Order: sequence, then structure tokens, then C-alpha cells
Amino acid sequence: MKHKLLIILLLVSVVLVMVAPVAAQSQSGPRVLSSGAQADFPTRLNFSLSASGDSQITDVRVRYEVERTGFARVTAEVAVPFTPGTQVDAGYTLDMRFTGGLPPGTVVEYWWLVSDDRGRVITSEVKQVNWDDARYAWRSLSEGQLTVYWYAGNDAFAREMMAAAQAALPRLGQDTGTLLSSPVSLYLYNGSGDLQGAMVFPSEWTGGAAYPDYGIITLGVSPVMLDWGKRTVAHELAHLVVHQLTDNPYLDIPVWLDEGMAMYAEGPLEGQFTTSFRRAVAADRLFTVRTLSSPFSALTDQAVLAYAQSFSIVDYLIGTYGQSRMLELLGVFRQGSDYDAALLKVYGFDTDGLNRLWRDYVRSQYLAGAATPSQPELAGAVR
Repeated sequence: MKHKLLIILLLVSVVLVMVAPVAAQSQSGPRVLSSGAQADFPTRLNFSLSASGDSQITDVRVRYEVERTGFARVTAEVAVPFTPGTQVDAGYTLDMRFTGGLPPGTVVEYWWLVSDDRGRVITSEVKQVNWDDARYAWRSLSEGQLTVYWYAGNDAFAREMMAAAQAALPRLGQDTGTLLSSPVSLYLYNGSGDLQGAMVFPSEWTGGAAYPDYGIITLGVSPVMLDWGKRTVAHELAHLVVHQLTDNPYLDIPVWLDEGMAMYAEGPLEGQFTTSFRRAVAADRLFTVRTLSSPFSALTDQAVLAYAQSFSIVDYLIGTYGQSRMLELLGVFRQGSDYDAALLKVYGFDTDGLNRLWRDYVRSQYLAGAATPSQPELAGAVR
């Protein structure tokens, strides 16, 4: 009897030993063996995955999020094509030529969802990839909330640009009533050619770009262009401050106001802008304010005139109605107001009304020979 009981117990033990690993394996589901992401700046981000399972893997998806400010968390999900099996390799390329480019220094988080034919789904760990422009050996300099990255020129060049940026911030505070509330990264490329090589489909006139949602600025400024760089860094910082003042989930501000405030932050108009504006006034071929509410032309001469006009419109509003009205206008836009409603509320005229008043002002000032855009009346002297 004891021998029979011992034999039964041994048989039960053997069965448990044989069954237990199978049961454990059947509950494990798919497993991610490895995953990664590699930046091919500035056009592609390549995701890769290797996974296995005790049953056939039938679905693979990658999810990713781009770190940026906003009013909603946006997660992209892509069903990745692959050959089903118990061990699979899959990859997906995020092509910036179709989705739009990202600035250097952006952080992308990503993870994978892997499903098998038994309905089991596993989610991989969240990883990060830095969207860095690894073509250059970047150096960095930090002060307060600003970090300057550069690769051409010596340390003195970076310190000069840092000093210009730091000096611009208090002026922007006076113009807008606010200061930067979050860190900013400033990338200095060695000229416009290098900068445009870091962008997807740039305009031929692009010399700098602000990415307010990312807190990133890129400039094409070489050490021999220091004076231009100092003006332009004030321009791009203004975009970040104005965005901070007006950001809302409904509407952007008109382009003439955004670019006009940035041009105003630079100071008096220079060379090509003054010449373009003077000729357009004399020939009566100014763009309307409503036209300037949309993105500017990719053609250099038209873009130059659009920037000059935007400066003049902002200068007219501030010089005629005061800085406080401009700050009020920015506040109304922050509430998500449309263009005409905001102007009507603050100034009592809509976009077309502004166009008539501003054009009359410009004609009376310029055609009468009293002033040109480079003189104080139209050069941002009234702050």
C-alpha cells in the first residue's frame, strides 16, 4: 500500500513538473527582444523592433510622442507591416518630408504594442530618442534659462551671442509685459546654407527660425555675421515671448502681428527692408493687411516686403494708440478671438479698417516727404 502511494505521488510530481513550464509559457505572450530608434537628421527617424512569442505574432504597432508644449497630449500610432511568425523583425521610418520637420534638440518618446493570434497584447517599455543634428560637433554655453549651441567660431563668438540674447530679454519684457517662463535652446549654424540643410523644404531666404512649442531657435549666423546675428536673435526670441502671451487651443495670431512684433524687437528697419518698403509705397503695390494675415511668400523679394510691412503696421499701432493697446490686443488673442473681432474690441476697426488707416498714414508720411521707414516716425522709435 505504501509503495503504491509512493508511485502515485511520484507520477503526480512528474506530471506537475511537465505541465507547469508549459502553463507558465502559455501565459507569457509575446516578448520584445530589442527595440531602438535612430535619427537620420533632418529627414528620417528609423524605428526598429525584434520580438518573439510562443504563438504567432499577428500585429505590431509603434506609438510615439514628440515633447512639446500644447493643450492636449498627442500620441501617434502606426500599424507596422511585417511577416507574421513566432519571431519577427519590424521597422518603421518616420519621414519628415511628409509629416513636417522637427528642430534639433527635440525629444521623441516611443514604445511598441505587439499582439499574437491568441489575443494577447504586450506593451514595451517607453524609450526616448534625441533628434540631434549629429553632423556637427556642437559645444554649449548656458546662462539662466538660455543655452547656446554652436560649432563654428571660438568661445568669444558664443559669449557675444549669449550677451545679445540676454540683453534682448528685458527689452522684450518692456514691449510685451512678460518674460520667458521656460528654457530656450539656441542653435547657431555656420551661415544660412548650413541652417537650410538642417530643415525640410526651407524657403530660400530663411536665415533663422523659431519653434515656440519646442522652446528652440535656430540661426544661420557665422562668426563674421555677428552684428546681423545679434539683431536676429532678438527677432526669434520675440516669437517665443509673443507665443507665450497668445498661445491658445483655438487660433493663431495673424502672421503680420507675429512677424511685426519680432521685427519691432530688432529695432529700426535695415537696408533691403527699407528699400523694398519705400519702392512699394511709391508704386502703390503694398500687400493688404488681410493678405499679410497668412504665411508669407517663399519668394525672397515678396517676403522682404511682407516683413517690412508687418514692422510698419505694428509700429503704426504702437505709435498711434500706445503700447498698452498692443498688450491688450495680445491678451484678447490669447482668449482665442478671431482677427477681426480682436481688432474691433481693442481699436474699434477690423482688418480692412486697419488696412485703410495704416495705408493712409504711410502715404501721408512718405509721399509728403516727411519721413521714410528708416526714420523715427516709422522705425520703432516709440516703444
